[in-house]
Amino acid sequence: MESLGAFLKNRRDRVTPVDVGLRTYGTARRVPGLRREELAQLAGVSAGYYSRLEQGQAETASAQVLDALARVLRLDEVETAHLHNLARHPATARLTEPCEEHPHPRVLALLDSLGDTPALVLGRRGEVLAWNRTGNALLAEHIDFDAPSDPANRPSVHRMFFLDPLTRDLYRNWAELADAHVAYLRLIAGRHPTDARMAELIGELTMRSDDFATRWAGGDVADCTVGTMELRHPTVGAASVDFQVWIQPDSPDHRLEVYTPNDAGSADALSILAHQSRAPERVPAVDPHS
Repeated sequence: MESLGAFLKNRRDRVTPVDVGLRTYGTARRVPGLRREELAQLAGVSAGYYSRLEQGQAETASAQVLDALARVLRLDEVETAHLHNLARHPATARLTEPCEEHPHPRVLALLDSLGDTPALVLGRRGEVLAWNRTGNALLAEHIDFDAPSDPANRPSVHRMFFLDPLTRDLYRNWAELADAHVAYLRLIAGRHPTDARMAELIGELTMRSDDFATRWAGGDVADCTVGTMELRHPTVGAASVDFQVWIQPDSPDHRLEVYTPNDAGSADALSILAHQSRAPERVPAVDPHS
């Protein structure tokens, strides 16, 4: 998991003196971005206090100080929210086992109402809590439709994305989507820094995927609510699909992701998947004596 100090240092390294109007007079610098003293001065805090903050030795940081640091570091709204999230918990906070996640009945009713439109419900750590048959067929037809019903073995979109070769082959714009996956996971990890399963997920992906480890070390953080997936689907071929996320008021950590086609060919592909993935209708038994 990420600490406040690690995030501050990562972002300090990205900001050059020129970015904030400082003159260096051509002198050699041993840091890629701002020095601690420079950042502290620009944010209006003492150098000693900022050093303790970055080293995890300061117990608290006020909202005003955090906003001043965010301004100098040129953080956007999501990055600033992440900075505040990290500051709410000490770096030494103990990890705790989270409660089991279950999709809210109203979310399941909404999922069911979408019919053949591909969709799925994701939990806090990217586990598939539920999906409809077309969503399963679109994104993971090699995984059993009933897999989300077993909490111990639910599919994880993050594990699938970085550890499953079949999932990786599905996306023509894999690298772009991989950046979004990692940036969003960092945002959620900042909201839940004591989640033991979140820490386990990040540790596993870092150890088993160089692609994930490189991106995680980059420090990007972003929300992810809309985007485009360019697919090479093993059953219906090329398809371009937009996704949009609906946040659930009853369970704000859960996301309903809905997928819609971008062109006529992609719409036909989704129609084929919907037809092929429909559960066979049960034919009522006939009484031979009637």
